[in-house]
Amino acid sequence: MGLEDAAAQLQQIQAELSANVYDLHKKSGESQEAYRKWATFSIAEELYAIDVMQVKEVLRYTDITPVPGARDGVLGIINLRGSVVTVVSSRTLFCLEDREIDHNTRIIVVEFDDQEVLGILVDGVDEVINLPESETDRAPGVLREDSQRQFVQGVCYREEHLIILLDLDKMLAGFKLPPEE
Repeated sequence: MGLEDAAAQLQQIQAELSANVYDLHKKSGESQEAYRKWATFSIAEELYAIDVMQVKEVLRYTDITPVPGARDGVLGIINLRGSVVTVVSSRTLFCLEDREIDHNTRIIVVEFDDQEVLGILVDGVDEVINLPESETDRAPGVLREDSQRQFVQGVCYREEHLIILLDLDKMLAGFKLPPEE
């Protein structure tokens, strides 16, 4: 048997195995539950999460250069390997008082709204969780302002902790750069 024949035979076996697995799921009534990965972080001792696919990297706190005349919530800019990244305060976004920077403070560099890059200053970064869609509940209607309610996508409970799931695109929509002319 030649190499091509062996490859064809392996493909046939793989197709048969895939069909058998599909039939088993179909017969047993099992459905594949959708999972989504979330990066969790803390702000004022509360846990929040954003879609891990939007996280480019997590940085230890570094000095932020203030920008004169910047809008509310913008702390300034940092140099990230030759690229300028605007850093915003998560505490300002959530209408919370500022706090001192400590060894847990991090900057989460995110990509939102198709290629906009921004840093979000948070009190600390926790972990990445793999969350089944069935464990996600709708956001409660108890938030102070409509603007905050818009970017809370849902909530979940993990190990007796409430985690607030955020829609990053909606949360950071006000920080989108104007189109170049």
